[in-house]
Amino acid sequence: MLSRHINYFLAVAEHGSFTRAASALHVSQPALSQQIRQLEESLGVPLFDRSGRTIRLTDAGEVWRQYASRALQELGAGKRAIHDVADLTRGSLRIAVTPTFTSYFIGPLMADFYARYPGITLQLQEMSQEKIEDLLCRDELDVGIAFTPVHSPELEAIPLLTESLALVVAQHHPLAACEHVALSRLHDEKLVLLSAEFATREQIDHYCEKAGLHPQVVIEANSISAVLELIRRTSLSTLLPAAIATQHEGLKAISLAPPLLKRTAVLLRRKNSWQTAAAKAFLQMALDKCAVVGGNESR
Repeated sequence: MLSRHINYFLAVAEHGSFTRAASALHVSQPALSQQIRQLEESLGVPLFDRSGRTIRLTDAGEVWRQYASRALQELGAGKRAIHDVADLTRGSLRIAVTPTFTSYFIGPLMADFYARYPGITLQLQEMSQEKIEDLLCRDELDVGIAFTPVHSPELEAIPLLTESLALVVAQHHPLAACEHVALSRLHDEKLVLLSAEFATREQIDHYCEKAGLHPQVVIEANSISAVLELIRRTSLSTLLPAAIATQHEGLKAISLAPPLLKRTAVLLRRKNSWQTAAAKAFLQMALDKCAVVGGNESR
């Protein structure tokens, strides 16, 4: 049995179709079917029920899928361990973050990491926290950066920093001269907020409901850059991490009293998994960077 057999089996199980799995794997359907038959012969049991219109796992297939997934993860970890170089002259690192981090934290962090370790290939993605946790558990990411609470028990969460949400406005906004405003002021503000799929929006809605606030959300957007551009060009305001405003010219972050929300950002990684030298170096650099960011925010 080869790792190819495991990979092919998991693809068919995921797609529920030999045709779709073959397309995803970039192999012909007859070749894929032959590999699956070889696997079933070596195990001595059928793994798929082919009697209906769709392909389904048999009971034996369901059991073997769990072990096959873990085996493929371990094989991948073993391959990375072989290619890991302790002096960081080469290697790779797969990173995912929730979108609000990119401008003020991840951008500078990635730039510093690349400057120090130019031989490390970096793969950076923005996605929801739910997807970050899922891909980490499936060993398709090395590290993620998101928020507490973390939902998967398979993940270790290392605290990085605590950030505050502020009222962010353009310099021409009537409130731009204020350093802080009462939380109740949100009743009067017309807001541009991130759309519902963002963890930030979910947290804002939860805390507003808890505080009895009913802000006027006049525009929703599914990107940070769109929100900030709208704020620059209008008299609208938004709720975002205060640190974002310091990275964008023409914006002002106004503290809310009492604070609307403080949340802890964490670095996520799989428990008891192989950590490459690149992943360890990234964690240390992230902690060092957070010490600076946190110090600036507290001033």
